[in-house]
Amino acid sequence: MVHHAALRRHPRRTPGRRRTDPLRRVPHPGQPGRPRHLRIPARSPAVIPLSHAQQRLWFHARDGADGALYHIPVGLRLNGVLDRAALRAALADVSARHEALRTVFPDEAGRPYQRVLEPADAAPALAVTDCPPAERAGRAAQASSRPFDLRTEPPLRADLFTDGDEDHYLLLVLHHIAGDGHSVNILVRDLAAAYTARTAGRPPEWPELPVQYPDYALWQRELLGPAQDSDSLHARLLTHWAEVLDGLPDELALPADRPRPAVAAHRGAVVEARTDAAAHAGLAALARDGRATPFMAVQAAFAVLLTRLGAGTDLPLGCPVDGRDDEALTDLVGLFVNTLIVRADTSGDPAFTEVLDRVRAAALATYAHQELPFESLVERLNPARSAARHPLFQVAVAAQRTEPQIPAFAGLTAQVEAVRTDTAKFDLTLEVEELHDPATGEPRGLALGLEYASDLFDEGTARRLLDRLVHLIGAVVREPGIPLSALDVLLPGERADLLEHWQGAPVATDARTVHEAFAERAAAHPDRPAVLCAGRGTTYAELDAAAQLFAGRLRTLGVRPGEAVAVLMDRSADLVAACLGILKAGAAYLPLDARAPGARTEAVIAASGAAVLVTDLPEGEPVPAGPRHVLRPAEPTAERAAEGAGEAAATAGPAGQPDALAYLMYTSGSTGAPKGVAVSHREVVALATDRRWRGGAHERVLFRSPHAFDASTYELWVPLLNGGLVVVAPPGDLDVDALARLMTEEKVTGTFLTATLFNVLADRCLPALGSLHEVMTGGEAASPSMVRRVREACPRTTVTNAYGPTEATTFAATFAVGPGQEAPDGQVPIGRPLDGTQLHVLDERLGLAAPGVIGELYIAGAGLAQGYLGRAALTAERFVACPYGPPGARMYRTGDLARWNADGQVEYLGRADRQVKIRGLRIEPGEIEHALAGHPAVGQAAVTVVDTAAGPALAGYAVPAEGAPAPTPAELREHLRARLPDYMVPTTLTLLDAFPVTANGKTDLAALPVPDPAASGAPGAHQEPRTDEERALCAIWEQVLGLPRIGVHDSFFDLGGHSLLATQLLAEVRARFGAAVGIRQFFTGPTVAELAAALPAAAAAGAAAQDPPIVRRARRTQTA
Repeated sequence: MVHHAALRRHPRRTPGRRRTDPLRRVPHPGQPGRPRHLRIPARSPAVIPLSHAQQRLWFHARDGADGALYHIPVGLRLNGVLDRAALRAALADVSARHEALRTVFPDEAGRPYQRVLEPADAAPALAVTDCPPAERAGRAAQASSRPFDLRTEPPLRADLFTDGDEDHYLLLVLHHIAGDGHSVNILVRDLAAAYTARTAGRPPEWPELPVQYPDYALWQRELLGPAQDSDSLHARLLTHWAEVLDGLPDELALPADRPRPAVAAHRGAVVEARTDAAAHAGLAALARDGRATPFMAVQAAFAVLLTRLGAGTDLPLGCPVDGRDDEALTDLVGLFVNTLIVRADTSGDPAFTEVLDRVRAAALATYAHQELPFESLVERLNPARSAARHPLFQVAVAAQRTEPQIPAFAGLTAQVEAVRTDTAKFDLTLEVEELHDPATGEPRGLALGLEYASDLFDEGTARRLLDRLVHLIGAVVREPGIPLSALDVLLPGERADLLEHWQGAPVATDARTVHEAFAERAAAHPDRPAVLCAGRGTTYAELDAAAQLFAGRLRTLGVRPGEAVAVLMDRSADLVAACLGILKAGAAYLPLDARAPGARTEAVIAASGAAVLVTDLPEGEPVPAGPRHVLRPAEPTAERAAEGAGEAAATAGPAGQPDALAYLMYTSGSTGAPKGVAVSHREVVALATDRRWRGGAHERVLFRSPHAFDASTYELWVPLLNGGLVVVAPPGDLDVDALARLMTEEKVTGTFLTATLFNVLADRCLPALGSLHEVMTGGEAASPSMVRRVREACPRTTVTNAYGPTEATTFAATFAVGPGQEAPDGQVPIGRPLDGTQLHVLDERLGLAAPGVIGELYIAGAGLAQGYLGRAALTAERFVACPYGPPGARMYRTGDLARWNADGQVEYLGRADRQVKIRGLRIEPGEIEHALAGHPAVGQAAVTVVDTAAGPALAGYAVPAEGAPAPTPAELREHLRARLPDYMVPTTLTLLDAFPVTANGKTDLAALPVPDPAASGAPGAHQEPRTDEERALCAIWEQVLGLPRIGVHDSFFDLGGHSLLATQLLAEVRARFGAAVGIRQFFTGPTVAELAAALPAAAAAGAAAQDPPIVRRARRTQTA
C-alpha cells in the first residue's frame, strides 16, 4: 500500500533493493529465480488478510489468556520541561505514519482480517499519572500487562508517569501483532523526530514510506502461493522443511525444577551474565576459523550445554530472524520477524568444532529457506498438540542488536529503560549480544540473558544454567578439540558438593561380624528382651544360647565356613535363632520364599550349593529337593538356653571374618533366572550401626516382611545389634487392620512399610501410624500427599523415605520428615546416603551429572554387596569400577533415574526401563501416578503402557480411597488434565477394588487387567453422539474438517485440525450455541464430548461478552 502522492511522484517506481543485514554476517541466499523484491499489489482487496505471523498471534490473543506475553513495552525516562501537547501530537503523527499502529483485527466466522483506521480515529491517548519514582516499576508493569482487545483497539498505548515538572517516564506498549523489536527502535526514533517538530510548531518532515504493512501481508501471500498448489513456493518450502524436521523430538527433557503444568502459564523472568573479553575474542576466532558467526558459535555452545544437561542430542532451537530483507521495509513499523528452527545435532560425542560445523550447516540451510512462515510449518507437521508447551521447539536463541543512540527529544534528555513483563514465550530463550569497544571495535564480552518459564525453573536453576554456559564457552575456547563428554560443566564448588559435602560421613572400618556384634549386646544386657513373638519374650542371653546350640548342630552336619544354609521358615523366634546360629557356624543363611513355585525354590537351592535346609515344616511334609540334610530348629526355652550355654565352649567355631558371606538373597533376574546377591558381615554391620538408628525410634522394630526380602535385614539386625527388640508379626500375610492392631498393642516404635502398604495404612489406619516413633517407607516412589497426610495427622511420628536395592544391603539413603518439619509439596527425595555410603548420579559416560540434571544412580561405599553368587559376568556388568573412589573401589549400577536437587538431596525419578516414548514424547509413568494419586478420592494409582491398534498408549488404574465415593473415569481425566500436559493423560482409566501385588508387597503392574476403552470413555474409542448438543457439534466438526462420521471422543487435532480451523470451528459453535469457548480451553479438551460438557459455562460467558459490529473500510486502489 502506498499513498497516492508517492505514486504520482514515482509513476514507474522500481522494486525495492535487497539490503544486506550486517548483524547476520553471512549471506542468506534465496532460491534462484524467486521473486524476492516486494511489489505493490495492482489493486488492494476490500478485506486485507493478516500476514502469517499475525495470524498466529491473533490466534493466541483471541481469548486473552496469554496476557502480556505478546506485549513489547519500552520505557523512556525524559528529563526536562515536557510539552505534553507536543507529545500527544507526536504520538498521533507516528500512528498516522505507520498503518500497522492504527490497525484493528476483527473477524468474520472465525476468519480475521485487517482494518486500518483513519488517523483521526486511532491516535493513541496519552494517560498521564502523577507517580513518584519508587512506584514507577510497579505501575509500568501493571500498565504493560493490561490486555489489548485487538478487535477494536489499536495496538499502541502510551502512559506518562510524572514526578514534578521535569521528571517524566513515558511507557509505550506495542502489541507484537503490530511490530517487532526493530519496530520499537523505529517507533522511538520517529516519535523523537515528531516531538521535536511539534515543539517548533510544525508537523514532522520525513520521507514518505514506500509501502505499508498491509501491502507486505498481501505480497507475502502472493509470493508463497497456496500451500495446496504443489508448484507454489509455499508447497516446495513445506516439503523441504518436512524432510528437515522429520523425527524431531516433540519435547526436550530440560533440567527443570518442576513437572510441566497442564497449561503453560507463560510466567517468566530473566537472569543475565556476561563472558569476559578473552572468551568473546576466542569464540569469535573459533567461529571465524570455521567460517561461522559468533552467534552460531553461541548456538553451538548452548546446544552442547543442553546435551550435557540431559536434553538429548537432537536439539531443535528456535531462531528468530527479522525478515526485513527488502529495503522498502527498513523504516516500517510492522511484524516481519519469522521464527526458524536450527536443528542442532550433537550425537556421537563430537568435538565442539564439529558441533559448530553442524550448526553452521543447519543454520545456512535454514536461512536459505526462511520464507516459510512458522505458522504454516506447524500446520503442515501437525505435532502432538498441547497447551503445556510450544510446538516444535521449546528453546530459542536470539541475537540482540546493540541499541542505537536515542534520537534527541527537543529540550529533554532521554534514556531507554528495560521494562520486563514477567512472561516467557518458551521454556528457555537465550538472548545474545556482542559487545565491542566503540573506539577499537575489539570484543568486550558477550552479554547473555536467559528468559525462563518460572513454572518450570527456579531463579537459582536458571542462573546456574547461564553460569554453566559462560563456564562452557571458556572451556571450548581453551580446548575446542576435546569430546563433549570431557567438557566440564560443573560450577566451582559443585564437584566438592557432589563428591564430599553431600555424601555419607566417613566411618571407621568395623571389623566385627554380625554375631560378634550381637554377642557384645548379649553380654552387656543378657536379660533384656531380644525377641517378642506371640506374646512370649526371648532375652538376649536365651537367643544367644539357642543360636550357639544351633550352630553346633550345623557343624555336626559338616557345614563349613562360607557355605550357604537354606532357610524355609515362617516368621518366629526360631527363625531369628536359626539365622544367628548359621552365622555363628561361619555359614551364610539363604532365606527362601515359601510362596515361590517349587521349581524356582529348587533352582535357588541348587545355584547356592546349600547342603542343609532348615525348615519348620512338620515331619512328613514334602520339602524342596537338593539339600542333603533337613534340620528343624528347637524352640528357645530357658532349659535349652542352659543346654546351649553348656555346649557353647565345646561347639564354638572360629569368630569369622567381616568379609565372610553373611547371607544370600535371590532377586528376580531379567533373563528369568534369579540372581543371588551375596552380602558380607561387614555390610550388615555397617547398616545396623549407622547413626541414623540412634535415638530410640528403633527400640521395638516390627518384623513383618517376608524373610526372603531385604527389608528383613533391617527388621532383624538393626534392633538386635543396637540392644532393641524384634517384634515378630504372626506368620502369613496380615490384613491392614490386624497390622494396625499389632503395632498399637505391641508398642512398636519403628517399622518399614512398602509404599503401597504405607498408602493403604495412611488412608485407613492413621492412628496406628501415630503410635510409631518412625515409619519408613520405600520400594516404590513415596506419595507426597500420603506423607503429608501422615505428618499432619501424626505430629510425633517421623516419616522416612528410604531407598536402597538388595545390592546395597537394604538402605543406601534416607530422607526423614520429623516433628516440626513440613513435608515437601512435590517430589519426596530419597535424601542423602548413609554413613560410609556414596551416591553418584552419572551420565551415560559415567561423568558426574550436574545438580538438577537427570542421570543414572550409582551406589558406592560401605553397604555394597560382594556381587552375584556364581555370576561373574553379571557381577562385572552391574558392579563396576568407581572413578570417584580410591583404587579398587566399586559402585553398583542401579538402573534408577535420579538427580540431585539444589538442597543436596537425591530425588528418585523412576526406573530407566519404565520410561517410555509415546508419539515421540518421553514419559515417566511415575509422574502420572503421582498426579492421579493426588485426587482426593483415589487411594492408590498405577500407570502402565498397553499396546493398541494405534500404537502404545498409557493406561491408568486407580483404587478408590477408603470411605470416599468412587470417582468416574471422566472425573479422573479432568483432574489429570488440570495438572498434566494432555499427552500424559492416560488413554484409559480403570477403577479396581485393589491392586495385585508381588510377593514383596509392590504393585504388580504385569497383573493389571487389560483396560476396556469403551468403559473408561477413552479418546479414540469410537462412540456416536448421545445428545442433541453432541449431534450438533459433530455436524459442525464434519463441516469444518470435511470428514464424515465424527465420534464424540475423536481428537480434533488428530483428525487434521489446526489452529486456524479451530478458530473457525469455535466461531460456528458460538453462532450455534452462543457459547464463548476459548482457544486454550479447546486445546485442553479437543473432543466433541469435552466441548459439549463445556457449553453451559461457555454459553454464560458468551452472553456477557458480545462482539462489536464489524465495519469494513474500503482500501485505496492504485491508479495508473
